[in-house]
Amino acid sequence: MTLTRREILTAGGRHAPPLSLSSVAVWAGEAIQIRMQGRDDGSQVWFDPIGILIKPGQTVRWTNLNPGNSHTTTAYNPANFGRPLRMPKTAKSWDSDYLLPKESFSITFTERGVYDYYCIPHEHAGMVGRVIVGEPEAHGWAEMVGANGDLPEEALKAFPTVEDIMTKRVVRRA
Repeated sequence: MTLTRREILTAGGRHAPPLSLSSVAVWAGEAIQIRMQGRDDGSQVWFDPIGILIKPGQTVRWTNLNPGNSHTTTAYNPANFGRPLRMPKTAKSWDSDYLLPKESFSITFTERGVYDYYCIPHEHAGMVGRVIVGEPEAHGWAEMVGANGDLPEEALKAFPTVEDIMTKRVVRRA
């Protein structure tokens, strides 16, 4: 029986071999960098930046720079553990699986819209982020922002507003 990295790490096995480059999406040119970070004592974890505006066709790369924690970047999508849809319906969902310190994961965004994502083990702590690709439609994203209390309160409080990202282009956590 072969275990996945998620099963090994969830069971407490922190010595799984690192991902090979072939298991990480290949990016062309320079990728937009999002860092997965946290305090040394583990009391806080976050994505930096927490909100970004990019153009269709740009690649985003998440890198775990938190030496004491594993993290994921996981799209809010029913394909990922039945989570609510908080991204364009026609866009491809993603789940990086657990990234050990210094590991990276990247994807290229082609569909316009608002994409919300989270870290599986740290969603309850507000480790979420938002990527906006191009101009979001005037409707669609607003309905998903606080949908039916289906997200932890800390996660909902952490998301930057679409307006703030559209104005600043890059939003860092407060």
